[in-house]
Amino acid sequence: MSGTTVLVAARDEEARIAATVRRLREAFPGAQVVVADDGSRDGTAAAAESAGARVLRLPRRGKGQALTLAERECPPGALLLCDADLDGDLRPLAASGADVAIAAFTHRTGGGVGLAKGAARALIALRCGRRTREPLSGQRLVSETARALVFPVAAGFGVETRMTIDAVRAGLEVVELDLDLAHRATGRDVRGFAHRGRQLRDLLLATLVPQGRSFRGLRLPLVGSLVAVGAPGVAPVAALGLVDDLWSGPERGFGAHLRGGATTGTLKLVGIPLWALWRTHSLSGAVLVALSANVMNQLDTRPGRALKAFLLGSLVVGADSRGAVAVAVLLAPYDHREMAMLGDAGSNALGAVLGLSSVTRLSGPRRIAAIGALAALTLLADRRSLGALIESTPGLRAIDSLGRYT
Repeated sequence: MSGTTVLVAARDEEARIAATVRRLREAFPGAQVVVADDGSRDGTAAAAESAGARVLRLPRRGKGQALTLAERECPPGALLLCDADLDGDLRPLAASGADVAIAAFTHRTGGGVGLAKGAARALIALRCGRRTREPLSGQRLVSETARALVFPVAAGFGVETRMTIDAVRAGLEVVELDLDLAHRATGRDVRGFAHRGRQLRDLLLATLVPQGRSFRGLRLPLVGSLVAVGAPGVAPVAALGLVDDLWSGPERGFGAHLRGGATTGTLKLVGIPLWALWRTHSLSGAVLVALSANVMNQLDTRPGRALKAFLLGSLVVGADSRGAVAVAVLLAPYDHREMAMLGDAGSNALGAVLGLSSVTRLSGPRRIAAIGALAALTLLADRRSLGALIESTPGLRAIDSLGRYT
């Protein structure tokens, strides 16, 4: 198995990880075994190291995020992905010659009623037309070619299902092999059903929700459009932001978009002010809303930053949309922990909510002052990152880092 690395995602597997690592090292003596420790609170990392694995200690974000971050630390070549509680021989996967070889368990032990697995099968069939037996199997060999196409992988427990979809849609050879394997089955208790609930959530987010890349390069679901559910009045702004999320080019900043000509950013620069003018029936109001949307977007460069700015701004100007505030509070833990992203759809929409609230409360000199302050921030952001300014200011840096994983 020359040129192949074994990559194991683990969380709180102290009792099992050492045995798994030893079996993998015996089966693949020439391969490096890497354990991506997804924020374990027990002795998983130490147990894996004692068994001979290279361990990457990561903040707790989710299985997909752990695999994405660990994959970058692995040498070039094929990857053999494996769950931490596996018992069995995976050598047939390495010998298959397929781009993606997936282990199908010949014997089922325990488990639930098949809801998560059935949903995963249906989602794969919907997105790429492929019928599968083991859509959730974490035991899979990914060739070097496939590795370049499927990484970064989807977040959380959506990793395997989305990986299969991406591989099939890319025209890669994907096979399922019946193997005599065993693993710890999730029981039919409260903990087991909670786990399946998280699986279902992640499956839907990974396959039906647009995906974006975070500043760290993680592949995360873009959930910012939910702001339009809480504040339907800003739905056009969220739609323009989503267009930019999905099809934006390399341009960044106000000046770059203007120089770039017909870009998705230019579409926002024109579309948001026109919508704001229609909504407020005021030129100054339109400028205030557009600048607010743009500044909030400029702040959305680190997890939770735009949401904090929105919630603080709501306290200052009094956001008229309680629905938008509720959505922001709901999304905060997912955004902070890098499980999901606001994207331009969410940050622009939240900025528009604050802008509209400001229009109703500010008039005359106060409105002009607000426009001046936002214009100054926009010009500053075009020359120097607002994020860099926040991170270099002690008080702002402390507020900015609250609740965020490093």
